[in-house]
Amino acid sequence: MPKVSIIIPAYNAMTYLPTTLASVLQQTFTDFEVLIIDDGSTDHLHQWITEILDSRVKLIRQNNQGISAARNTGINNSKGKYIAFLDADDLWETTKLEEQIYLLDNNPTIGLVYTWIKLVDHHGKSSGRIIKSHIQGNMWQQIVEYNPIQTSTVIVRRDCLDNVGIFDQNLSSAEDWELWVRISFHYPFAVIKKPLVNYRLHQNNITKNWQITEQGLSLVIEKVFASLPSDIQNLKNRCYGRGNLYIAWKTLQTGDKNCQLSLDFRHKAIKHYPQLRYSPQFIRLSLAIMIRQLLGTDSYSKLLTLIYTLRRHLAQ
Repeated sequence: MPKVSIIIPAYNAMTYLPTTLASVLQQTFTDFEVLIIDDGSTDHLHQWITEILDSRVKLIRQNNQGISAARNTGINNSKGKYIAFLDADDLWETTKLEEQIYLLDNNPTIGLVYTWIKLVDHHGKSSGRIIKSHIQGNMWQQIVEYNPIQTSTVIVRRDCLDNVGIFDQNLSSAEDWELWVRISFHYPFAVIKKPLVNYRLHQNNITKNWQITEQGLSLVIEKVFASLPSDIQNLKNRCYGRGNLYIAWKTLQTGDKNCQLSLDFRHKAIKHYPQLRYSPQFIRLSLAIMIRQLLGTDSYSKLLTLIYTLRRHLAQ
């Protein structure tokens, strides 16, 4: 029986899936199974998987039901003591599993371990930017306010999921955050302060679809707070504030003409949570909007390319 079950949901993911799987098969920790959940793909995934000779890799096919249903299918068919999630376009550093499993094995009260993230382009080339979080321990109050955890970084004990349940398939976005909140009420978390996951930035990233995020924002926040005590209901406005600030960034990244959408969501953010105007995230967003308005879309994109190039050189 494998110690770790790695769940990779895949829907027409063959552009990146081969290199994603390669990053798993190159792990220094090897006692795992890989469950690739074909969520109704129409590409050549099924043909490609027949060429994979590693017996640890298994394909499960289902009709298209969405990413949460695919992950749940993986969980329900998994055998490992630990469950790891990996999106079909992300990449793992070779020691990712080894470092997380060592931490879990030596800290039996920890329920979930996540890591930092390195942002890369569609070729896997580093942008020079690392997404960091230092939050760990009994972090339910922090994670109720906002989600610092990207799904491809997570390993969770199976016992946690047996206790609190799996992904809510009724949520169209932020379903991972909602699950982390449920887990955090019962178990402490830990973070490995290294960028052990490479997150690809490309046009098809689901997180860039701000319309889906906006539609699901209210649903997930209301569900989370429905079960919380009255003395922390004041955090709800903070959630709406941070959620709208996140959407403002996404609209800016997806070509928001004249930055009007970004400005609208920024306004909604501070309407819900006025103190956000003093946060580094709000200040960076405001600067980005101003520069985009001054330079125009093309020059702004060229400036970002230059900044990413400088970051890559500095990170070397």
